[in-house]
Amino acid sequence: MTAKETTPVEAGAVSVPYGHVIGNEKWRGSQIAQGLQGKIKLILEDGLGFVDFHLSNRSCILYVSEADLVAGNGFKRRLVRFRNASSLNGIVIVEKTQISDQYFPAVQKFIVLELGMTLLPVANQGEASQFIIQLVHEQSKDHTSNPFLHKKCSQLVEASILRTVQQIPGVGKTKALLLLQQFVSIHQLCNASVQDLELVVGQTIAQQIHAFFTQTK
Repeated sequence: MTAKETTPVEAGAVSVPYGHVIGNEKWRGSQIAQGLQGKIKLILEDGLGFVDFHLSNRSCILYVSEADLVAGNGFKRRLVRFRNASSLNGIVIVEKTQISDQYFPAVQKFIVLELGMTLLPVANQGEASQFIIQLVHEQSKDHTSNPFLHKKCSQLVEASILRTVQQIPGVGKTKALLLLQQFVSIHQLCNASVQDLELVVGQTIAQQIHAFFTQTK
């Protein structure tokens, strides 16, 4: 990987003032940018690399549009390169529409289970801007060592993982909660044997879960 590819990601580690968002110049004039204007301070810059929006607290947004999903696996390479080159907390916003819905389960599995990143589905850019505003306001309420803020961020990740586990055939919310109580990390769940899974959800569901994690795409 060249310096040109990695430097913009590393630049994301600089401090972003609370109440501000640094966005990629490509979003100028977009529905997201228009939705953010007047609600929070948006600064558009070139050279942000893989990142679409930088927030405070070393957080950033990577946006995957309907067009990205339909176009193929290019967005996957971008996410992998970001994850490998950066220590930032990356949140992936994915457009889940009637057109992209067929791709969503596989994308959800890839982002949450394989990359270990937070995924948040949105219907459109307007909904995405509302989420970004909410996140910025939460970060700005108390930017000291606020345990409730950390808890909220943790709950966001947990909810994303829970939704993904519920996508496994035969696993509803109750079984998903039982699994995540038994296997303290998503990696443990991915690597669990059928015998281990049977103790929690029974033989049939255990086999379906094991097949879900081991099947080739």
